[in-house]
Amino acid sequence: MNWTYNDGGRKEAGYKGEARDCGARAVAIALELPYSIVWEEIWRLMKDEPLAKKRQAKIASNGKYTPDTGIFHQHLRSYLKSKGWKWVATMGIGTGCQTHLKSSELPMGRIICRVTRHFAAVVDGIVNDTHDCTRDGTRCVYGYYIKA
Repeated sequence: MNWTYNDGGRKEAGYKGEARDCGARAVAIALELPYSIVWEEIWRLMKDEPLAKKRQAKIASNGKYTPDTGIFHQHLRSYLKSKGWKWVATMGIGTGCQTHLKSSELPMGRIICRVTRHFAAVVDGIVNDTHDCTRDGTRCVYGYYIKA
């Protein structure tokens, strides 16, 4: 699978430095929305929607929880559902990896793939991200979001 560098508009929006903002970045790319709007909307949802106690403990031990420090799948799912996107699972408990991050195994169009500790926007079979996260097509995809 090919990949192309795309920060989702982060630098253009005035955000500086490196961040673990893959969720906000993938949404901005896939939904073709301004990065700053996506960041603010996700931040509001993160502040308002409660997390399970295990995740709350993880945040407490790490300090800040913003779109720049990563986003839990629960919050990304809520956000994308509100935008009319649906989750398509490609892996279940005990099934092993069924789908990899490569164009021949994913649908065309704009999707957001969930892989280990990362979200990546895929546009017509090309990963749009700040780095090549494909692992040469061997990276397992847990599922993806697609416009419903």
